[in-house]
Amino acid sequence: MNYAELEARIREKKSFLCVGLDADEEKIPRHLLNEEDPVFTFNRAIIEATAPFAVAYKLNAAFYECRGARGWRSMQRTAEFLKAYDPGLFAIADAKRGDIGNTASMYARAFLEQMPFDAITVAPYMGEDSVTPFTRHAGKWVILLALTSNKGAFDFQFMEEGGEKLYEKVLRTSSRWGDAGNMMYVVGATKAAMLAGIRAIVPDHFLLVPGVGAQGGSLEEVARHGMNAHCGLLVNSSRAIIFADSTERFARRAMQEAVALQREMEALLAAYINS
Repeated sequence: MNYAELEARIREKKSFLCVGLDADEEKIPRHLLNEEDPVFTFNRAIIEATAPFAVAYKLNAAFYECRGARGWRSMQRTAEFLKAYDPGLFAIADAKRGDIGNTASMYARAFLEQMPFDAITVAPYMGEDSVTPFTRHAGKWVILLALTSNKGAFDFQFMEEGGEKLYEKVLRTSSRWGDAGNMMYVVGATKAAMLAGIRAIVPDHFLLVPGVGAQGGSLEEVARHGMNAHCGLLVNSSRAIIFADSTERFARRAMQEAVALQREMEALLAAYINS
């Protein structure tokens, strides 16, 4: 999926919602545990219930890898179902890979060739040769960690040298490794006030913004500081949607949460882009 196609889906659905499929087997409704693949069954129901209101889905690989071969199968089945259900849905492997040269190439092949993901999250710490192997896959995206929402972000990301913070240097340097058509950045919603400064560095790139919902980030602040003329945002919500209910009504409750976010996003798009 290219930049124009992603923007078109956002305008069509009046939504920039990304649903996080962090399908923890310990938290999914108990009645699904009798299924042959409980996690896939759960994910399928969530996708079917929320797809009219979302433009993207993000699978956090850790919740699948921790279950070994069974987990990998659930992840692959989910990615394949997602693309079969609606090829226009943007599928993200939240794998946070980052290693040098040939190893990075193997990670890229695993997620961007063996599974039908459109994008993969990548850690920038090891530099250019750990990132560019992912950018060589035509039609795929790298989503680079820039400014995260966790408490530990202050350990390194705000270190300053010559008036430039480390996360700012990551943005400026990495923007030369790709372009707005194949590289996005992760920026936590709990750092929303800093989005205006980030936009000054990468005005055209899409930003993947986690932290809205259970982590307490403000959607309105994210939109106010982070939107560009193309929207340029994918805002992720995971637990607040997928674990809104633990009974047999879980999919309906997930749909209701997605609808509420989509309606808020529709208003924000009208306010900041279409006004």
